Amino acid sequence: MERAQVLGWPAERVQVIDADQGCSGQDGRRLGFQALVAEVSLGRVGVILAYEASRLARSNADWYALLDLAALRHTLIADPDGVYDPCSYNDRLLLGLRGMLSEAELHLLRLRMEAGRLRQIERGEYRQQLPTGLVRLPDGRVVKDPDLQVQHTLDLIFALFAEVGSCQKVLRRFRDMGVRVPRRQTGGADAGAILWKAPSEAVIYEILHNPAYAGAFVYGRRAAPPERSIEQRDRRHRQAMDQWPTIHYNVYPGSISWETFMANQSRLADNANHYRQYTRGAARSGAALLVGIAVCGRCGRQLHIEYKTHPRYVCSALGKEYGASICLHVDAPSIDEAVVAAFFAALAPAELDLLEEVLAHQRAEQERWAQHHADQVRRATYEAHLAQRQYQAVDPDNRLVAAELERRWELALRALEEAQEAEHHFQATPGVTPALDPVVREELTAMGQYLPELWSRGQLTLEHQKSLLRSLIRRTILTRPQPDEVDATVV
Repeated sequence: MERAQVLGWPAERVQVIDADQGCSGQDGRRLGFQALVAEVSLGRVGVILAYEASRLARSNADWYALLDLAALRHTLIADPDGVYDPCSYNDRLLLGLRGMLSEAELHLLRLRMEAGRLRQIERGEYRQQLPTGLVRLPDGRVVKDPDLQVQHTLDLIFALFAEVGSCQKVLRRFRDMGVRVPRRQTGGADAGAILWKAPSEAVIYEILHNPAYAGAFVYGRRAAPPERSIEQRDRRHRQAMDQWPTIHYNVYPGSISWETFMANQSRLADNANHYRQYTRGAARSGAALLVGIAVCGRCGRQLHIEYKTHPRYVCSALGKEYGASICLHVDAPSIDEAVVAAFFAALAPAELDLLEEVLAHQRAEQERWAQHHADQVRRATYEAHLAQRQYQAVDPDNRLVAAELERRWELALRALEEAQEAEHHFQATPGVTPALDPVVREELTAMGQYLPELWSRGQLTLEHQKSLLRSLIRRTILTRPQPDEVDATVV
């Protein structure tokens, strides 16, 4: 403003535009610059004053558009070095060179910053955003969240997935048990705080897919598409693991090993259903036992199941795509019976001692749930005591504050009571049998001999039967060499 007054402009005719402070000069979203261009185009501006003329726009397209409008409306441009007239060829040439150098300077600055960031990424020292459960100390070191309930809940997610093998089953187990999931807020009024929210499919998937829980520093999990519009400039798409440019192992304190993480990714990919991509899908409760592992021997496509009068395996892929005849249409129960017989024949030589492993898994799960309820009671107790201390510390005459603190204390006591009731209900529920009679243990040592009997008596659910088959069978290839003959190749 002082510079304008020195040049002879009265103070009431000087307008200061400072709405673009802290904004990038090349993203095209600066409201102050847009208002300036609008005023110049309407002929309401006599001179534009700036600390540096070329800093008005860091893009040559915007800069030359402003110069053209200023020349058309006879608007001057001034900075501490002088006053320039865009109508003059020499001044316009000088302003054009300064704008070009400004854009080149911005490019060099971007290259230097990008090179420094890439060097940090190569060393694994780049400070990327950490997931819930990991905390960065002031000195840069990353440690697990000191909140034990957060750690126990994350461990419970990984343990349950290892047991049930499906994200949806983990989600339903959390829903049935009333367990909430910790999420660290990255923005808003609660930025940096841990909030306990109802579990969702997206949250469980994100936890299972995040390599930081396996102790790995990964950069480049998401990348912008090569061809994108202006509206998609900030969007990032998830890349496959083989396209991750940088992976450093054992950088963070992990909840699982890298081998377990890779096994989880394979299991999640196998559970998914992709068109034109062979995946077995999660084991479900349908009557057909080979769904997901039955493949057509003619076209190689995955067979689907038809539940009408009775289950049948059908391959109509070529018919849908090319109008060809159906590849295969066979009876499902007879095929299942033959494959199950082959499965038992393969298990006959083996002596399986699954009892200790099953009981150990059940006891470990029981302990995890007990630990979760104990953590809930401890947290609720602390919050109730904190609310009590806050209520007792307030001046009793300050009723506006005292009434609110009293309400919070009552809510904390109610939450404590609910947590204690949930813990008592869990403790009253019958748990896992700690040990079996030695005679029964000896009989179950050769599980392979008794498994067919358990199978035939209906002691195993359809999901358990499918999981057992998938533990040994990768796929079953079905062909029909003769009209009344079906050939099943078990891989």
